Amino acid sequence: MTSPRQRATRADAARNREQLLEAATRVLASSGTEASMRAIAREAGVGIGTLCRHFPTRESLVEAVYRDQVVRLTSGARDLLADMAPAVALRRWMDLFGDWIATKNGMLDTLLTLVESDVVGHARTRDET
Repeated sequence: MTSPRQRATRADAARNREQLLEAATRVLASSGTEASMRAIAREAGVGIGTLCRHFPTRESLVEAVYRDQVVRLTSGARDLLADMAPAVALRRWMDLFGDWIATKNGMLDTLLTLVESDVVGHARTRDET
């Protein structure tokens, strides 16, 4: 018998999580300060309860956005090189990197806290690449 933790994520739950990550990335990139969780939920088109079910704390959301972006940067480099000439791929990857940097503005305080507590560290990020 399958336990609840072993069951596959429902399609709507997976879609909501992806929408939340995308919305959080957009909101964090466009905000000069740390955006509210309500603003992120609103941007994703879900309620604050849905946001909290997926990411119970601001830190868990920021960590998920950070890790998602690291994956996108590393896989993006491989994908771009597979489809484009190296110079064009590098330019496009630099655009991805610029987006990655811009997103850090809206989550800087929380991200620094995560780095200081070693939840997100340089060694962990390096291992994921």
